Amino acid sequence: MRYAIGIDLGATHARIAVVDEKGNFLSRSSEITEKAQGPNGIVNQMTRMIHSLLEKHESIVGIGIGVASPVNLKEGSMVNPPNFPYKVIPLVEPIKREFKLPTYLHNDCNAAVLGEKKFGAGKNLKNLVYITLSTGIGGGIYTNNNKLLLGKDGSAGEIGHFIIDFEGKLKCGCGKRGHWEAYCSGENIPNFVRLLMKENKNLAMKFKHEEITAKMMYNLAKQGDKLALEVVDRIGRLNAIGVANVINAYDPSLITIGGSITLNNKKLVIEPIKRYVRDYTINRVPKIMITPLGEDIVLYGAVAMVFYPNF
Repeated sequence: MRYAIGIDLGATHARIAVVDEKGNFLSRSSEITEKAQGPNGIVNQMTRMIHSLLEKHESIVGIGIGVASPVNLKEGSMVNPPNFPYKVIPLVEPIKREFKLPTYLHNDCNAAVLGEKKFGAGKNLKNLVYITLSTGIGGGIYTNNNKLLLGKDGSAGEIGHFIIDFEGKLKCGCGKRGHWEAYCSGENIPNFVRLLMKENKNLAMKFKHEEITAKMMYNLAKQGDKLALEVVDRIGRLNAIGVANVINAYDPSLITIGGSITLNNKKLVIEPIKRYVRDYTINRVPKIMITPLGEDIVLYGAVAMVFYPNF
């Protein structure tokens, strides 16, 4: 049996696991991402965590890394990561040099769709899309030529920057207006709620003294709060528009959805998408479901890079 090391490097947590070819997890560990010591500090943390697992396992054939950042595939580095205070973080070369093992890198959503394809709901499909609704919004696209869709710069899955509001009432973290992520990401849902408060006096009265967060709004909706349910429904309609854009652009056989907002609020996220998506699609609506791989989907994708390098 062959084994691979998968890494899910996020802005908050660094997660690492040893996984076999069948997708069985043998061991794993998680730490707070060490961002204060510069790019070298992040690499040193990764190498230390890898060494700790290599002591317990043999027959490791490679290392795969999924990162919450745009990447330069040619140089094997994170580039302008939105939640790291550095412009470039080289990963592939220093880790390959340290361990003398094949080392692969993709952004987290591209990694995730590979995980879905090889170990999850997309096993027998030629085209599928994975969407994450989390702090940000992103996607990975696996096309019917049995390849990951990358584009000229490896950024073809930046679906969070699809336009869902041509008036551009809200600004995205990227600096542009009207993007899906500006309205429905965990980071920006509070901005959308404040926008709605300008239109709805009852909403304004209820939340004018509250520190609005996405978690608070979904928790209130779970408790049956009428105004929170209205807000969550509005978010769901906008998510349905984003998903419809994905369907119209890529015509997938399957869309799986994950990310912390989705996994923590499954019905409140998936049901409005299914209810409204047909209002905006021209292509046949595929099966839309929550990923069965849960919060481990990026780790599955990271090891898929190793076991199936010709993705």
